[in-house]
Amino acid sequence: MKIGIPCEISLNEYRVAATPKTVERLIKQGFEVFIQKGAGKKSDYSDQEYENAGAIIANSAEEIFSHSKIVLKVREPSLEEISMMHEFTLLICYLRPAQNSELLESLRLKKISAISVESIPRITRAQKMDVLSSMANISGYRAVIEASFYFGRFLNGQITAAGKVDPAKVLVIGAGVAGLAAIGTANSLGAIVRAFDTRKEVSEQIESMGAQFLTIDINEDGATATGYSKVMSEAFIKAEMELFLEQAKDVDIVITTAQIPGKAAPLLWMDYHVSAMKSGSVIVDLAAESGGNCQLTKSGEIYTTENGVTIVGKINQLPKQASQMYGTNLCHLLDELGNAKDFKIDFENTVISQAMVTHDGVLNWPPPPLPVAAAPKPVVKETKKDTQIETLQKEAKKIKKKAKSTLISLLFTALLLFVLGSFAPADFIQHFTVFVLAVFVGWQIINNVSHALHTPLMAVTNAISGIIVIGGLLQTNNDPSNILTILSFVAILVASINIVGGFVVSHRMLNMFKK
Repeated sequence: MKIGIPCEISLNEYRVAATPKTVERLIKQGFEVFIQKGAGKKSDYSDQEYENAGAIIANSAEEIFSHSKIVLKVREPSLEEISMMHEFTLLICYLRPAQNSELLESLRLKKISAISVESIPRITRAQKMDVLSSMANISGYRAVIEASFYFGRFLNGQITAAGKVDPAKVLVIGAGVAGLAAIGTANSLGAIVRAFDTRKEVSEQIESMGAQFLTIDINEDGATATGYSKVMSEAFIKAEMELFLEQAKDVDIVITTAQIPGKAAPLLWMDYHVSAMKSGSVIVDLAAESGGNCQLTKSGEIYTTENGVTIVGKINQLPKQASQMYGTNLCHLLDELGNAKDFKIDFENTVISQAMVTHDGVLNWPPPPLPVAAAPKPVVKETKKDTQIETLQKEAKKIKKKAKSTLISLLFTALLLFVLGSFAPADFIQHFTVFVLAVFVGWQIINNVSHALHTPLMAVTNAISGIIVIGGLLQTNNDPSNILTILSFVAILVASINIVGGFVVSHRMLNMFKK
């Protein structure tokens, strides 16, 4: 099965649908790859690199379209390009189906199966095919780099021979993929970063990236099931505009990222916000192509306002990196279609059914709603009161059991002492009583301490062992055959071993904390 990659005819498009690395992958997937001469030139990929990767170089777009069963592009095709395609060709590219009804009709009449890459559902299984996230990640990163260039000063604070340099203050509006990428980049460059989003759920993500989450005192959440923000109430928008006006007077760089696929970008940064900004400030509008979040943005232009604010309406999308990521997304999509060996357009596949806008002369736009998984059965949780009662009952049982075992132990000890007191000599009873009391006290001291704390208590155990050594010395006499002398010697030996071992362990512990 043949795949064709033509040159992009748009003058502002520098990406290409396949790179030498993704060509190698396509060939491993079983495809025969044709690429138009010079297709990768704007992305800094030479024809020789494609040939080395195994692609066949075609001299014209007509040759690509006439020989290919599958066509991979970045931008939507022109009517002339559609006329060169055969029926039942599979076209994969950006199509902007909500704005290009005439284009979809042309594809339908030509019976071309067209997959709109921006219509791939944003579900977990389709993340590896999500070109919107891939490109947004690059946009967010590049927005900060472009802003720092036009800002003309350090982003991080510094103490130099010429004096102190304050860090730049960056405001990111919108905390989607592009916004989070911008936050991470600005923070890593040392700027003070603030971020705003109507979705309260992203506050933790923003703060985890090192930025301050800005919010307003209205209990309203912009989150929706689609992941995009909804239109907020008038009161919320008014408070939002007031917050932005306060920030406009303070921040140095503003990066706006709010976009809704198929719709014009929402206006968030008005002309009076721009007027309130300091001279030398920069606005990077990532939504410029879809109308812009800033009221004064000019799509495809970079200019400076009368009060010295630079508004960036276009950015360099890092075409070499972007082409690699886009091409990889397309390879994953072809995996979903079964590759060359098991190629199949399966409308039972959620990814395909959502992204396929035309197929066999039938228009499939807008796509059917995503199937919703059945809600899990509610788990009946125990109330806090029930849990507390159950815990108290368990603790009462433990205390009762422990008291019973203690009573049995005491009775057994009393019986043993009574038997010994009836038959043993008076001197033995005296020493045995001291021994029992010593064992009892030592057991209570050690047993009631957590095992994790035994090692820090080594000094205490050494002190107890020292007392045993002294007591043993006092009990010895000159008669080596005396049983008391033998027992004293054993006690001195064991206690000495414990003392030496305690010092060795303590020494090793201290060494662990030395560099």
